[in-house]
Amino acid sequence: MRVRWKPVLREKGIITMPNLCKSWALIISLMFGPSLSYAAQVITPEYEEPKVVFDFFFEDPQHIASALYWVRSTISPLYDEPYNMAPEMMDVVVMIHGTEIVTLAKHNYEKYRESVERMKYYHALGVEFRACSLAARDYNYQPDDLYDFVTLVPSAPTDLVQLQMQGYALIVPLVRSKKFSIEEIR
Repeated sequence: MRVRWKPVLREKGIITMPNLCKSWALIISLMFGPSLSYAAQVITPEYEEPKVVFDFFFEDPQHIASALYWVRSTISPLYDEPYNMAPEMMDVVVMIHGTEIVTLAKHNYEKYRESVERMKYYHALGVEFRACSLAARDYNYQPDDLYDFVTLVPSAPTDLVQLQMQGYALIVPLVRSKKFSIEEIR
């Protein structure tokens, strides 16, 4: 006795034209498509020496701490293998013209110690910190009130335009309030 399986499978909806096409498409893609991988692909693009300006303008001075990680994430990988770029080969400017300007005032050192020490470290690596004179004036800051690693420019927006005209890439860090720790969402 011969078993007729095709009509039974058709009746149960297992063999239908759309299912048959999907099956063949899957078989063909497995045979001829890219190999399946169970891990992310790691690439090493060829990077040129960066010429970048970071635009810091935050509603909360504490946000400068998070924004400085954007600077670190831009320059740190370039120091390491395989790039081995020397700090003096990177042209990095941080433009400060929001409430975070208070972190540059010497009298606020204790309140913003960690951020100030990180800025000093980045400055030693060649990062230039510029602050807007208009913003400094709004806070009644004089040049002597600010750290010596800061350069005052007449106007942050005007300076940003000039830097972009000179070929600097503009990065505007998006800093949000962190709701979850990495451990909570990992």
